Amino acid sequence: MFAYDYPLLSIFWTLLWIYLIFAWFMLLFSVVADIFRNHEMRGFSKAIWLVVVILIPFLGVLIYVLAHGDEMSQRRLAEAQAQDAAARAYVKDAAGTTSHADQISQLAALRDQGTISEAEFAAGKAKILA
Repeated sequence: MFAYDYPLLSIFWTLLWIYLIFAWFMLLFSVVADIFRNHEMRGFSKAIWLVVVILIPFLGVLIYVLAHGDEMSQRRLAEAQAQDAAARAYVKDAAGTTSHADQISQLAALRDQGTISEAEFAAGKAKILA
């Protein structure tokens, strides 16, 4: 046992195995999540893939990644883009920000109504455009 003759090498091998097991579980969970995320597959084919992945995990995951790897990345990218768009829409709606043109038109309406003077309009416009 060469690895156990040197304690540092033993630690290295242990950490390598822990990393590989962690990476394997991440891939396994990713494949299972993608099976459920795939809307092109019907219930029976999803059930078959789940049985294959659970009963023969290494071979099942390898076959699934080879067969559906590109589609997995496309689905994940589409989901990330949808979440980003939803988050941006929420932030924009929550912040209530309007464009500079809308703010200047509101100032112009206040000026036309006589609520603010021409100097206040100019100062507000300069502040918006700064």
